[in-house]
Amino acid sequence: MNIHIAEFEDANSIVEFNQAMALETEGKELAADVLRSGVEAVFNDDKKGFYVVARNVDKQIVGCLMVTFEWSDWRGKWFWWIQSVYILPEFRGRGIYRSLYAFVKEKAIERRNVCGFRLYVEKENRNAQNVYQKLGMESSYYLMYEEKLSTEPIF
Repeated sequence: MNIHIAEFEDANSIVEFNQAMALETEGKELAADVLRSGVEAVFNDDKKGFYVVARNVDKQIVGCLMVTFEWSDWRGKWFWWIQSVYILPEFRGRGIYRSLYAFVKEKAIERRNVCGFRLYVEKENRNAQNVYQKLGMESSYYLMYEEKLSTEPIF
């Protein structure tokens, strides 16, 4: 596997992966134009985050994730949120997420201003929870709440 920071040319695959993930995990069909705009916004503004992709020997993108940033005033450093994780079904169970996560951790250590990693996972997604736990992540003390302000449908 070749793991690297995604480039704008990878946006089509990332859009496809996000559509597949939303359908697989939540049964939602995302509006392609809204999703594409959201993905491209990350490439156009590095303050929003960055994508990491995994390519196989044929240079096909087989997995990806996005990192976004949360400032911790308690720690004076950043938490990196891992989002939009997707591995093509036929490539799951081969350690691709492990490699993506190791790459992200290496980048965070290089920056010296990251205090940890966070992600959210659906309560029923036991497979993903097991993977995250095997890599050293723990269930957080906090519950997550949200209130949506946008009236624009995403799906």
